[in-house]
Amino acid sequence: MSVVERIQLLRNVGKFDSVNAGGQLPFSKLTLVFAENGRGKTTIAAILRSLSDGNAQHILERKRLTATSTPHVVVNVAGANPCIFQNGVWSATLPDVVIFDDAFVAQNVCSGIDIEAGHRQNLHELILGAQGVALNAAVQTHVNKVEEHTRELRTRESAIPAAARGSLTVDAFCALKVVPNIAEAITAAARSLSAAQASDKVHREQDFAAIALPAFDTTALNELLKRDLPGLEAKAAELVKKHFAAIGEGGERWVGDGMHRIPAASDHAACPFCAQDLGGSPLIKHYQAYFSESYTALIQSIERAIREARMAHDGDVPAAFERDVRVWEQRKQFWKDFTVVPDFSVDTAAVARAWKVAREAVYGDLQKKKSAPLEPHELSADTLKVIADYDTLRATVAATSSTLTALNEQIKIVKEKAATANVATLTGDLEKLKAAEARHSPAIAPLCADYLAEKAAKKATEGLRDKAREALETYRATVFPAYETAINDYLKKFGAGFRLGAVESVNNRGGSSCTYNVIIDNVAVPLTGDPGAPAFKNTLSAGDRNTLALAFFFASIDRDPQLAQKIVVIDDPMTSLDENRSRTTVHELHRLTGKVAQVVVLSHSRPFLCEMWKKSDRLPRTAIKVIRDRDGSDLVAWNVQQDSITDHDKRHAKVVAYIASNNAADEREVAESLRPILESFMRVGYPEDFPPDSLLGHFQNMCLQRVGQANQILSAADAAELKDLIDYANRFHHDNPTWQTEAINDQELHHFCQRTLAFTRR
Repeated sequence: MSVVERIQLLRNVGKFDSVNAGGQLPFSKLTLVFAENGRGKTTIAAILRSLSDGNAQHILERKRLTATSTPHVVVNVAGANPCIFQNGVWSATLPDVVIFDDAFVAQNVCSGIDIEAGHRQNLHELILGAQGVALNAAVQTHVNKVEEHTRELRTRESAIPAAARGSLTVDAFCALKVVPNIAEAITAAARSLSAAQASDKVHREQDFAAIALPAFDTTALNELLKRDLPGLEAKAAELVKKHFAAIGEGGERWVGDGMHRIPAASDHAACPFCAQDLGGSPLIKHYQAYFSESYTALIQSIERAIREARMAHDGDVPAAFERDVRVWEQRKQFWKDFTVVPDFSVDTAAVARAWKVAREAVYGDLQKKKSAPLEPHELSADTLKVIADYDTLRATVAATSSTLTALNEQIKIVKEKAATANVATLTGDLEKLKAAEARHSPAIAPLCADYLAEKAAKKATEGLRDKAREALETYRATVFPAYETAINDYLKKFGAGFRLGAVESVNNRGGSSCTYNVIIDNVAVPLTGDPGAPAFKNTLSAGDRNTLALAFFFASIDRDPQLAQKIVVIDDPMTSLDENRSRTTVHELHRLTGKVAQVVVLSHSRPFLCEMWKKSDRLPRTAIKVIRDRDGSDLVAWNVQQDSITDHDKRHAKVVAYIASNNAADEREVAESLRPILESFMRVGYPEDFPPDSLLGHFQNMCLQRVGQANQILSAADAAELKDLIDYANRFHHDNPTWQTEAINDQELHHFCQRTLAFTRR
């Protein structure tokens, strides 16, 4: 009888760089392998699976990332030459190895929470056994032909780009008809959909407002600049201006201001500057004529023109223009997704520069006129040029404004349609239009024709396959009910809250398959169901699914006529199992070990493996541990007995040893152990008064408060003793900021160790 003696060599596979010494560890009838997650436990299971079926891929896909050479594995087998995996090939295989691991679950039960056709087909083979498989071989000729058609059909289906089909099935896609003017129809449908999807925003968003830059009225400006005082005598005007020139810059304004300070009806008014009598002044009468009401009216007209120009062209007006243009840009970005918005560009910086130059030139000419109101002149050539430059930009803005406001009618239509549109309908319409465009494109149309032809050929072959399946029915009618009984027996042992019903064989296009129901509270739940309805994936927990997988595995093993020769490998069987099911798993594995040639159990759970070890104390057994070795892993012998000791046991032993030896090297660890020892004792001795997560200080206070009462917990002496012990132990507890540096007196520590142990032996 062939069993695995040892894994002599593990090189360049998974976490194993080169395991030699660890490869000398023997495998026994029961071999337990402990490894933390990620250390290589599943790699060992994959190696044994590859040894069983000869599939090198199980090992090659786990090639060590940093290795330069290919994986190399040597497995020693009793009574035979070593099985060597080198250069991607086994020198020999070991077909008697059967494995329960994630791959078994994924192949025969479910992937995650879903049961697919492949799972039911594999489970069908598992139930049939060797005799049924032989009968099924007669069916495979036609099944294989159907599979060839299926593969070819999938190939031809895959050749049709999924992106082109959208949400349509291949059949629906290939059935699409030609749509005239498809490009225009797609563009219009896309915009309608976008508007419908953003209906609220479309309703709230405003249309384009008109923007108009203010103009400079050059005709009116020139008329103002040319005005003078027609009633003023030329000789008087000449004398006055000559005097102004003698006064210097600003003379006219200075004199005009002074004239306002002389009473108009007085013949002998005093000079406002020197207080002399002005009655004999030869110029005073000319001044009075010059600075008449008409003069004042002219000055006011000039000042009014300046104010009006500033109101129209200065202050917040340029900034408001820039804001309006930004609003245009924002609305263009919004509306372009729903209608055709032409590109436009308004260089607000250029407008601002030209605008500023023009208004400053106009201000300059007006100020010049104000300084010499009676000197007729007109806008300078430079002023007219900068106004013309500004007008060019103003015309561009006006044209853009006209173009954009013309879109408002179309925007109104978009809003009306969006308010009543159905998003789902528009989405479907758009997808269908895009799919129709792709369906009849030169690249895809021939692919659809090939697919439809292959589909017809497959249908013809399926008729032949169905006839061949009839030979299996008699055999399956006997096997499947018996397997259902065996499965339910195991589910009962595991304490599962469900059982299987209607375990039957079915025929489908892909070949023979297995189906069943999950019975919960006498209600049959199907493997698959309608969305929102009870089904396998939403009624069974992760623990239930793993329990079902174990039941499938144990039932199939029990029915194997070559059971005594089997080497059973179990990788983490208790994943997601509760405490009761884990204990049952231990029991069933122990029972199975007595029936097969060898059992190898790999797990990351110490408690589970320790329980297996204790349960199997009368069997030949070996325990191996996978440990970290630098950046890889290695195999070492595992002292299960040592790992079975609890932290409480270790602390207690440490304190007892210190009392006996007074080892100064252990004194701080011993001091830190006293409080956990007291807490563990209280949890066992007073579970009702000291529940989980209770604080020892709170419990101590409660004991003191209840002394002498009907609900007393500890006597007065014991409560006082507990307080002394806690006060000392708290000095070395992390709640004390200086607990790591608290001074330790050996005699004092020795004394409190004795008192603590004495208290917990009460």
